[in-house]
Amino acid sequence: MQQNEHQVVVIGGGVVGLASAWWLLDAGFRVVLLERAPAVGNGASYRNGGQLSYRYVAPLADAGVPWKALQWLFQEAGPLRFRPEADLRQWRWLGRFLANCNAASNRRTTAKLLELGEHSRRMMAQLEAAVPLAEFGWRDAGKLVVYRSRASFDAAIARPDPENRRRVLTGAETAVLELALAELAPRLAGGIFNAGEAVADCHRFCLALERRLRAHPRFDGVIHANATCLFTENGKVSAVQTETGWVTGEHFVLAAGIGSRGLAATAGIDLPLYPLKGYSLTAPVGAQHTAPEVSVTDFDRKTLYARIGNQLRVAAMVDMVGEDTSLDPRRIAGLARLVRETMPAAADYSRLEPWAGLRPATPNSAPLLGPTRHGNLWLNVGHGPLGFTFACGTAALLADLMTGRPTPFALDFLAWPR
Repeated sequence: MQQNEHQVVVIGGGVVGLASAWWLLDAGFRVVLLERAPAVGNGASYRNGGQLSYRYVAPLADAGVPWKALQWLFQEAGPLRFRPEADLRQWRWLGRFLANCNAASNRRTTAKLLELGEHSRRMMAQLEAAVPLAEFGWRDAGKLVVYRSRASFDAAIARPDPENRRRVLTGAETAVLELALAELAPRLAGGIFNAGEAVADCHRFCLALERRLRAHPRFDGVIHANATCLFTENGKVSAVQTETGWVTGEHFVLAAGIGSRGLAATAGIDLPLYPLKGYSLTAPVGAQHTAPEVSVTDFDRKTLYARIGNQLRVAAMVDMVGEDTSLDPRRIAGLARLVRETMPAAADYSRLEPWAGLRPATPNSAPLLGPTRHGNLWLNVGHGPLGFTFACGTAALLADLMTGRPTPFALDFLAWPR
C-alpha cells in the first residue's frame, strides 16, 4: 500500500479544511490536504448563502422552536422537512437538540458564537494580506433582518444591544434602506440592520486559498482520495486509509463536514453531527434588475438573499433527510415562488440554477474544536450554516491549540466531548 508521511494531515477540502491548512502552515507545520472530490470546495462550500454573519449568530435551538417546527412541517413551502430514519444517530441528535431548546442554552451558545464571530472577522481581515478580498467577491454589505410577524419583531428588538450597533427600522424604512424590498415592505412589521457584515463567494474563496496553499513552501499538496478509516494504535492515530493507500502523519485534523462523523466512528469517537440539507438558487443580475445591495434575511421564512458580484444568491430550508444531496423539485419550486414574490425584480429568474448541500450541525449550533482522546487527532467540524463565517476563526484557534498557545477566549463547550 502507498504510504505518505506528513506532519499534519488535514482531512477535508472545503472552506474549513482549507482555512485550517493555511493557519497550520502559518504556525510552522508541514501540511497535506486530503480531499475526496476531484476539486476543492465542491461540497457544502460550493453554493452556500454567501453571507458572513459575524454578529447575527442565532442558534437553531431555542425556546419555542419545537412548536414552530411542528407548524412548519404542515406548510407546503415551510422551512423544515423531516424524514424519519432507521438510524439511531438521527434520534440521538434530535434528543440533544430538544434539550438545547430553551432560553438559557440559547443565550449561552449565542454569547460564545458572538466571541467566535468577532474572532473570525479579525482573522479574515488578517488573511487579506495574502488573499485579496476582490478575488472572491467580498463586499461589506451590512445585514438587514426583516420580520413579517409583529411578535417576532418585538422579540428581536427586546434583546439587549450592549454595543448599540443595530438600527431598528419600520417596514417602510426597510424599503428606503433596500430598494429590492419595495414589494415586501408593506407586509413587514420591521427590520434590524447591522453594519459590518459581509457577503462573498465561498467557492471562489476556497479556490483562492488553494492557490496560496500550493505556493507555500511547507505545503505538501492535495491528495484527491476518499478517506475511509482511521487506524489507531497506542492511543494515537497513525494513519488514514484511502482508496489509493494509507496516508500517515504526526497529526490528523478532521474537517470533512458530515464525512467527519463516519471517520471519527472508525476511531471510536461519536460526533454529535447531523447533516442539515439546505438549498440555494443562483440567478444572474442585469442592469435592468433591482438586486439587494445589503445582505437580507427574511426571518419568518428563514431565507437569505445576497448579491455576489453579478449574481443573486438565495439560500433557505432545512431538510432532515440523512445524507441525501438530491434536488427535491417541490422544494426548489417552493423556494422559487417565494423568491419571485419577495423580490420580483431582483434577478433573471428564468435562469435560476438550483443547488443542495449538507451542513454538518451540532445540536446546539456550536462547532466542535480541538483535541480528542487520541492525542494527535483534532476536530474542526460542526459549523452548520456558518461554515464560511467561522472558518477563519476556528482555523486560527486550532493552530493555537496545536502549538500550545493560549486561545484569545475560553473555548468552553466548543471542545469535545460535550
